[in-house]
Amino acid sequence: MEELEEKFIRKIETISMDFMRGTMQEINWSARLIGIRGARGVGKTTLMLQYIKKNLPLDGSSLYVSLDNIWFAENKLTGLTDEFIKKGGKFLFLDEVHKYPNWSQELKNIYDDYPDLHIVFTGSSLLEILNARADLSRRAVMYTMQGLSYREYLNLTLNLNFPVVSLEEILKDHVTIAGEVNKTVKPLQHFNNYLKSGYYPFFVEEASLYHQRLEEVINLILEIELPLLRKVDIAYAARLKQLLQIIAQSAPFMPNISKLSDRIKINRNTLISYLYFLQEAHLTKNYIKIAKGITRLQKPDKVYLENTNLQFAFAAENTDKGNLRETFFINQVGKANEVEYIEEGDFKINNTWVFEIGGSGKKNEQIKHLKNSYRVLDNLEYGSGNKIPLWMFGFLY
Repeated sequence: MEELEEKFIRKIETISMDFMRGTMQEINWSARLIGIRGARGVGKTTLMLQYIKKNLPLDGSSLYVSLDNIWFAENKLTGLTDEFIKKGGKFLFLDEVHKYPNWSQELKNIYDDYPDLHIVFTGSSLLEILNARADLSRRAVMYTMQGLSYREYLNLTLNLNFPVVSLEEILKDHVTIAGEVNKTVKPLQHFNNYLKSGYYPFFVEEASLYHQRLEEVINLILEIELPLLRKVDIAYAARLKQLLQIIAQSAPFMPNISKLSDRIKINRNTLISYLYFLQEAHLTKNYIKIAKGITRLQKPDKVYLENTNLQFAFAAENTDKGNLRETFFINQVGKANEVEYIEEGDFKINNTWVFEIGGSGKKNEQIKHLKNSYRVLDNLEYGSGNKIPLWMFGFLY
């Protein structure tokens, strides 16, 4: 256990506190069992270490460990926890829990056996907390972490402190909000950089290697996480990457399952399941016309990549501008709102507001007869009336 404690202290000493994600304020840290799901690279580890450094004493009462550490090849989590408690432990932070066999059963036992212990754990977007042997759904408070919003990207890169703006505030007062932002920064000046390489926080480490690093993240999801957590045949990894490239080059992708199945040589029903798995892994977003979610047996009507950076990773020379705009909008708005794909307009939010996404010259003809309808337009610093700049929806979280 001593070597794990030493590694924890070294990590805490080197972690930067200059910028913290908005997720830090969203989490109820007083809960006894907290789970944080998210795609690789969105900053889950950094978030936990920053919370410890900011809020907890380094007196032995707190411990951070990653469950992919080789120490766990010969040692059990329950044994570590017992020793930790006997030495005065109160706060246990567990990273990458999906890498540890039988993690959910041991975590359930730890939660039940040590009622004074607070536990925070992180894992893949594919993490399941509901199963027959160890149902954590009644015990754990779960959060999902996305990549950086455009607001967070500006705050991080320019050392600014823009606050979160609600969707209702944008719809009601976007002209005033745009004026306040433009006093500090020209939002369009940095927007394309964000769309290309600003979603995953590791861009600050070595910008020139960003897309290489992103490709490594994608490969780990396709070749390790999907086979491990969804039993996807690893032989299909290359075909799934081909599918993601097709989605990236589309405007947007409206799948013909039969043709696609023939093209990438995957059985039709298997392909539909894999589209669902890709969404769970935060690589895609699937939409059915006016439908509450999507089941594993439904063919989606439209498929987007989860964020715009993925489009540049898969199709840097062939990114479709319209697809980029829509991908940005649903990624930023969809974090805390229900997004539906519709025939008239592009999207309906929270079953109330209709949005048409386009370039600055997009006319109002398609949606002018619809109640609560708005045009969301690219390349605008300011809007007017129901015409709102696209970049502004990046301030929602």
